[in-house]
Amino acid sequence: MKPRSLQSLSTLQWALALSVLLHGAVLTVRFVDPEGFKRVFQETTLDVILVNAKSDDKPDKDKAQAIAQASLAGGGEAADKRIVSTPLPPTAHASPGDSVVDENQRRIDAMQEQQEQLMAQVRQQLATMPRVDPAKLAADPEARAQEERRQQLSNLLAAIERRVEEENSRPRKRYLSPATLGTTYAQYYDDMRRKIETEGTTNFPQVAGRKLYGELLMALLVNHDGRVLDARVVRGSGNRALDKLAELIASRAAPFGPFTAAMRKDTDQFDVTARFRFTRDMTLETTLQTDQLGSALQGTR
Repeated sequence: MKPRSLQSLSTLQWALALSVLLHGAVLTVRFVDPEGFKRVFQETTLDVILVNAKSDDKPDKDKAQAIAQASLAGGGEAADKRIVSTPLPPTAHASPGDSVVDENQRRIDAMQEQQEQLMAQVRQQLATMPRVDPAKLAADPEARAQEERRQQLSNLLAAIERRVEEENSRPRKRYLSPATLGTTYAQYYDDMRRKIETEGTTNFPQVAGRKLYGELLMALLVNHDGRVLDARVVRGSGNRALDKLAELIASRAAPFGPFTAAMRKDTDQFDVTARFRFTRDMTLETTLQTDQLGSALQGTR
């Protein structure tokens, strides 16, 4: 017997066949706990770690930090004996207090370089512009526009030159921090520090016979001849009388002597921020400021 043709199926038979197919598809669907499914991936993560060296020593299996294709013993040449997250050699870290001072100096150098480049460009443009016959200015709009352009460039060049001349006439100033002392300023600063501490210990601050104790932050601007041009408390001790006496002590300790030849070659003045601590032993202790607060305060002068 031949199978019945599909065209001969009734509507009911079509509906039954479609229902069977739909139920079969539904039965193949699997319902799972979404949170549990998520935990599977959280608990089976794959960590990929790049290291900058390998070791001949195999790691302790009970204390392994990662699965690697090569034997590791701490992850390379890093001094802290941890696995390193980069294939590059470890780099030195600057202290946080030096970043603002160094950034200020970089900005000053960049501005000076930009001014010089701008002057060179304006001069080059002026040199390449042909001279315009004054007789043509009234009748030739193009010649008149070119002459106006020349005048604008000449005014711009004159303004830049005046600004550079003014800046060159100002004293060169350097902001000192532990990173910028180097051999050029280290001895001079140490001698200056000793003189200030001696002055503060010999003439310990007091009011009406009562000794004043406390800690403050002092900013000093020192000229090339050793004079203190400015001494001001930038973070007080909480006692206004002590702050004023501390400024007086810093000024009385000067002059500190002329700058050395190496210092004069580099700058005319330096700005330094130090911590003044008047102790219960009736001595003054000064420490060169190393945190970002002192460096930022130096940059506001």
